[in-house]
Amino acid sequence: MSNYTVEIKSTNKPSILKFEFNEFLTKQKGYEYHNIEEAASSPIATPLFYLPFVKTVYISQNFIAVEKFNIVAWEDVQEEVAEQLLKHLNEGGKIVNEDEEKSSKKVPVTVYAESTPNPSVMKFVANKKLVLESAEFKTIDDADRSPLAQKLFHFPFVKEVFMDENYISINKYDMAEWDMITNELRSFIKDYIEEGGSILKTGSVSKAKTDEAASPKIDTSNLDDISKEIVQILEEYVKPAVASDGGNIVFKSYNTESKDVEVILQGACSGCPSSTITLKNGIETMLKEMLQGKINNVVAYNG
Repeated sequence: MSNYTVEIKSTNKPSILKFEFNEFLTKQKGYEYHNIEEAASSPIATPLFYLPFVKTVYISQNFIAVEKFNIVAWEDVQEEVAEQLLKHLNEGGKIVNEDEEKSSKKVPVTVYAESTPNPSVMKFVANKKLVLESAEFKTIDDADRSPLAQKLFHFPFVKEVFMDENYISINKYDMAEWDMITNELRSFIKDYIEEGGSILKTGSVSKAKTDEAASPKIDTSNLDDISKEIVQILEEYVKPAVASDGGNIVFKSYNTESKDVEVILQGACSGCPSSTITLKNGIETMLKEMLQGKINNVVAYNG
């Protein structure tokens, strides 16, 4: 019998919980299942779909992420899921039957290109979830944990790569125009996803490099009340709009004396000519109105 242990971790999407294990589950690639039929080749994922609240199952190198329907709260069922997964693994149960997985029909993926307010950045949107957390890569050396980003950097015109949820934002060098390279990138990303290529992996690089590449995580437990309010406003009102433009915004700090807010811009927002205007006329105004007397200024840093 194996000796697996599990750690339950939240993600930036409340409906998705990550069950992280102390040993590798698969060294091949990630797997995603939306129903019991799709999960037929995975002995560990199939039983999860007998739980009425399970919507989607993701299997990666050292974790299994489960997305639930909103009929239950995670705190009521997470231990049950963790116990079921541990029992399967510690009894020597298989993760995925590779032969069946390889023989299954390739599921077509749709990828379309969408312009952003930043003329140097194009957003490539897929009709399926690509990653569970945002990640930004400035150079190929930063992209150890993303095989897809590494391949994208081999295109001479790719400057930076940002990924989140179901899209990938690419920042290009001025040497190329979008009308000349968009179709090439879109086709490459589409084929890569359809062939089951790994997009974002865990446990393969040092913590330092992982921290550099990943979007900063906000632990609100140690924040003051005003900072918590700022984080909530950014998450609820600002992030969805910023994400639609292929970018991301992350709370950095709040100074109680100067009443200044610091945020980090990523993806299409990083270095965007309109970012300053957006902050001054949009985010800063919103925070001042919603937190009257508590905000003086918003300062942005590129991710």
